[in-house]
Amino acid sequence: MNIVIYGTGGVGGYFGARLAQAGNKVTFIARGKHLETIQQKGLQLKSSKGNYLVYPASATSTIAEIKNIDLILICVKTWQLSEVAQQIKPILNKNTKVISLLNGVENEAILCKILPKKSVLGGLCKIVSKVEDYGVINHISYEPTIVFGELNNKKTERAQKIERAFINAEIKTKLTTNIQQEIWTKFLFITTISGIGALTRASIGEMISSEEIKKIMYKTAEEIVAIAKVKKINLPVNLIKKQFELIENQPYNTTSSLQRDIMAGKPSELEAQNGTIVKLGVELGVPTPVNSVIYNCLLLQEKKARC
Repeated sequence: MNIVIYGTGGVGGYFGARLAQAGNKVTFIARGKHLETIQQKGLQLKSSKGNYLVYPASATSTIAEIKNIDLILICVKTWQLSEVAQQIKPILNKNTKVISLLNGVENEAILCKILPKKSVLGGLCKIVSKVEDYGVINHISYEPTIVFGELNNKKTERAQKIERAFINAEIKTKLTTNIQQEIWTKFLFITTISGIGALTRASIGEMISSEEIKKIMYKTAEEIVAIAKVKKINLPVNLIKKQFELIENQPYNTTSSLQRDIMAGKPSELEAQNGTIVKLGVELGVPTPVNSVIYNCLLLQEKKARC
């Protein structure tokens, strides 16, 4: 397949490298010194599942020069999604599929406002990884996983073709017939740990070991489930329990990308996580006091990072 990885950070770098390793034609969209290093030295993947060097690597700062694209995986930050969609729109052909692997529950709606709905599939990923250095991606933990599906929840031929490409790249893959449930499940996991992690400056292991912080995390998750219920998202009744089992099984020093961004003084996905729950709570008349405290405390730092 002719695949574009739009955003070569920890997520895009890992999955793009694996897809290239499997023989797909992969082009990486990156910028600055990261892009220059990839162009000159290739993209180095470090992982317990096997290191790999994509060399020579096809990399550019603009998607406009790429033709006949089969699949675009969007792996930027959520606040960049609308801008990326505008850049993608002119180069789409009737066969191009677009999947966002970003955190958040509104990504597909944002894409469908700008791109033809028929081009968009729903998606998410599960991985802990980061850019360790220019041109170097470090997979830290978690079995790298892509979950995706058609927005109408049907198993189509095109979706199955993408599924085969992921599986051939030895990526753990789930082609789902309930992508909305999957997206909200991942959203609950990441939003429960991210904002409070940024506030406490603590790892998952440290937070879970504190009964008071753990209670706050539970209340954060309960508010998310309350919003999902009003939106008629069919979540399992034991979802919070299952997600906390996953949280408690993460390596002790694990932190979220939102937490790492805020601690580094960078713009974060705050609006797409706790901020979205607060916004939806106001719209739907659902109280979200815990998410509101987390969001508003972090918003001051977020505004400074965007100055």
